[in-house]
Amino acid sequence: MSDGETAQPKRGGTVVSFPAAHGQDARVSFDRDELRTILNVYGRMVAAGEWRDYAIDFRKDKAVFAVFRRASEMPLYRIEKDPRLARRQGAYAVVAASGLVMKRGQELGRVLRVLEGKALRVVE
Repeated sequence: MSDGETAQPKRGGTVVSFPAAHGQDARVSFDRDELRTILNVYGRMVAAGEWRDYAIDFRKDKAVFAVFRRASEMPLYRIEKDPRLARRQGAYAVVAASGLVMKRGQELGRVLRVLEGKALRVVE
């Protein structure tokens, strides 16, 4: 046990408290304002009939918001937040299904504008 853990006797054994995360299990996530901005764009695209589903993934190195035309498909776009790139190219990026980075920058709202163009409609 480390210095932050305490063992407490329990029936038939000991209970060891869960170790506190000291940056080891920290995950990158979107804050409330970032999610509000992303979900506003998502809502407009759902209302237009372009998008139907989404998924959010919080990893150790980046947070990803993926949008889908159908739930069973690959994501059409991924909105990524990578804090390691914040000082260089910008922490936010919109990545197409092919892996092409469509837009990268420091401001999420400005990066998401690339998704609102009429040229991005899905052709069926």
